[in-house]
Amino acid sequence: MADKASKPKAKAKKSTAEKKSSKADVSKQLEELNESLNQDKEKYLRLFAEFENFKKRTTKERIELFKTAGQEVISAILPILDDFERAINQTPEEDKKSIEGFLLINNKLADVLKSNGLNVTETKIGDAFDAEIHEAITLIPTQDDAQKGKIIGITEKGYQLGDKIIRFPKVVVGQ
Repeated sequence: MADKASKPKAKAKKSTAEKKSSKADVSKQLEELNESLNQDKEKYLRLFAEFENFKKRTTKERIELFKTAGQEVISAILPILDDFERAINQTPEEDKKSIEGFLLINNKLADVLKSNGLNVTETKIGDAFDAEIHEAITLIPTQDDAQKGKIIGITEKGYQLGDKIIRFPKVVVGQ
């Protein structure tokens, strides 16, 4: 009978030990699962942030592409715009009436280019020469010290497409 009584105690000890070991296993598994979950969360957050950066970058690149997509075409049209301007400036005042259609075409062309982001780079005679925004084609010696390093003539307008200079104004600088 003592044998029978000790068996349930032994079974109870075994089951208690098994429960403790099973609790330890479950606890260990839970810890591993939590660690795995945290790693997956970090991966998800990194991938999400990377995707957001990708979206921003592609949006920015697309906007930049649209801004400069017509740059080559607009650059090719600039000499035509210059020719229009030279022709208008060379026409005597009494003949201005006969070139009204020509003037309208010039104005329409200028308006279309402006609506596509083209702007004239503002340059005036007397401004200080800046190599960042001007192209000096000639240096002319001057007697007046006030004109040294200043723009004394403009031979060709400069243009910007958005913020980017696509043609520098060609200027004559006093020396």
